[in-house]
Amino acid sequence: MKKLKRLSVFAMLASVMVFGAACSGGEKSAETTNGSKETETQLEGSVVIDGSGTVYPFMAKMAENYMSNEQENVSVEVSRSGTSAGFKKFLEKDGTDYNDASRQIKDEEKAKAEELGIEVKEMKVALDGITIVINKENDWAKELTKEEIVEIFLADGGKKKWSDVRPDFPAEEIQTYGPNENHGTYEFMFENILEEKPLVEGINLQQDYATLVDLVAKDKNAIGFFGYGYYANNKEKLSAVNVDFGNGPVEPSLETIKEDGDYAPFTRPVFTYLNVNKAKENPQVLDYAIYTMENAQDIAEETGFAPLSDEDIQSILGELNELE
Repeated sequence: MKKLKRLSVFAMLASVMVFGAACSGGEKSAETTNGSKETETQLEGSVVIDGSGTVYPFMAKMAENYMSNEQENVSVEVSRSGTSAGFKKFLEKDGTDYNDASRQIKDEEKAKAEELGIEVKEMKVALDGITIVINKENDWAKELTKEEIVEIFLADGGKKKWSDVRPDFPAEEIQTYGPNENHGTYEFMFENILEEKPLVEGINLQQDYATLVDLVAKDKNAIGFFGYGYYANNKEKLSAVNVDFGNGPVEPSLETIKEDGDYAPFTRPVFTYLNVNKAKENPQVLDYAIYTMENAQDIAEETGFAPLSDEDIQSILGELNELE
């Protein structure tokens, strides 16, 4: 099915490829299940992606598979400057082809795209859960209510020491950690969980997620937040807090991180945004979009995200095929 879908797009793009020497390629024959031969278009050129550090593991794996298994003559470059910083690069006259994002595009970013004449296509690729992480030696805060978590991270929450959260917790200073303002994860925490109230003074905010993992892993009194995937890949270093949203503690997992799952209050979709202008001009850019959605469910599970439904996938694939 994947091959047939892309072949229909290749037929549509044939005329574009004639005029775009830099993006054109050759052909190769592939044997079908009934022994006949069919021709697959081989593409050349580049695909440039930046944006969300949360989405980075998903997109890096997708790019690796695409270059290894699908189009070996296409170079896919994936960077991770953060959602907001990535949108700045995306919304330039000769910006990136895609911007990965752990939040939806903002009105002012849409306005910038319109000003530049850039048509933007939103592609939801997976579901993520904001995961609250603690040091492995922390044996007292393995379960917290949503309200306790909010109070810990709020500037006016009044929770300076662990014993301020619960009297039987240690009388030790709480050390808070999180991604900085470049990241959509920070914005989701600020806007959706803390309801746009200031974060606690002195919180240690970092650009790099690997740095956050190491900082929490070395600090017994640490508590931090980031996407589930980074926790899933570092379970030997960190513990995840089970969150009580009112019906008992819920462990973040691929089973609970769903739009209607038990972890739903901390669940969010993650995206990549496509520059449609470039997709129409460069066959490999559109081909990569289609490949991404065809393989999104498998790559999501491999990289610590909950997969989208079949209906969501088919809906986005249908929209991509209409770009002709």
